[in-house]
Amino acid sequence: MKFDFDSVIDRKGTNSRKWDNCEEIFGREDILPMWVADMDFKAPEEVISAMRERLEHGIYGYTFRSESYNEAIINWVKKRHGWDIKSEWITFSPGVVPAISIGIQTFTQAGDKVIIQPPIYPPFYSTVRESGRIVIENELSYVDGHYKMDIAKLEEQIKAKDISFTNNTYGLNNKFDEKVKMFLLCNPHNPTGRVWTKEELLDIGKICTENNILIVSDEIHSDIIYSDYKHIPIASLSEELEQCTITCIAPSKTFSLAGLSASAIIIPNEKIRNMFNNTLETWHIGGGNIFGNVGLETAYRYGEEWLEELLVYLEGNRNYLIKYFEERIPKIKPVFSQATYLAWLDCSELGLEGRDLMDFFVNEAKVGVNPGTAFGEKYGHFIRLNIACPRSTLKEGLKRIQSAVN
Repeated sequence: MKFDFDSVIDRKGTNSRKWDNCEEIFGREDILPMWVADMDFKAPEEVISAMRERLEHGIYGYTFRSESYNEAIINWVKKRHGWDIKSEWITFSPGVVPAISIGIQTFTQAGDKVIIQPPIYPPFYSTVRESGRIVIENELSYVDGHYKMDIAKLEEQIKAKDISFTNNTYGLNNKFDEKVKMFLLCNPHNPTGRVWTKEELLDIGKICTENNILIVSDEIHSDIIYSDYKHIPIASLSEELEQCTITCIAPSKTFSLAGLSASAIIIPNEKIRNMFNNTLETWHIGGGNIFGNVGLETAYRYGEEWLEELLVYLEGNRNYLIKYFEERIPKIKPVFSQATYLAWLDCSELGLEGRDLMDFFVNEAKVGVNPGTAFGEKYGHFIRLNIACPRSTLKEGLKRIQSAVN
């Protein structure tokens, strides 16, 4: 391989949330952190060089995003995902979670319902609840180690209070639940690693457009897709879906750039985009930062070769993990991930749940993981493990888990 993903880089002492807060988060320092979605690989050299060149200029004043910045995003989305987007559709957020929060604050009111699909990335809960909105859980079905959407249940949840309403915010004249205003889609899904199919996305889209529900699609993991699967932006499936979807992407997970706080938010609907941008301006957070802008544009322009090798390496890590559990720790069953570098592990056969399961991983295995309960109250027998690390680190973590189980 041209790029080195095997070298172990010491991240301690760099104010790394993943590596430097272990005692605060897990209660001890002597653990191997394999939790937050943060890769232990250096960013592409092109990105490092571009930021170094900008650093050496020596003046870091107020900045803006040029047309070449938007062009990099347009070309990336077209080449990787087959979606033609326009420059004027692109706006900014310092992160995908802030974008979700902006969407909730802008397009819903206190007491409105927002639909999520557990088990789900924890901020999907917190951004809704902390805003005074109501979480509606359209739980994914888990059958034979495979997750799928419960579309029939979703229709029931949305159409509980059908009324007719015209001249509404998005210009659609349909029946809708008076209180259900937003659907938070996670595609690919975190933590299960599902890549939603065209049919599944069309089912979601049909229900949302017919019921005047705004879709906010978190597609931050859309570049980490494994062999035989393809990411489909839900907004790319029809003009109607373009007009009722806010799509959130970023180079942060793809290129190890989470600390640069730069995300691209794609909003084809002019009215929705203007409202979103008004909130950005009200909060005074629309300017971004110099190095985030440079990092995003450079990654999308020159990072594809690096990404292609990364995907091979990560898929190797995924396959190694699956085989390891099957052969040496059969009591723990990983859900087969089609995307992301996050392993969702079913630990039911250990007979431990919630705090007891976390205590086992932290104090017996000495591996830092995300508790399943963070993704929904029902998932106390699961944990989430990050495999975006050198193979030697993954092997060490699995050996620790094996030793503790035995």
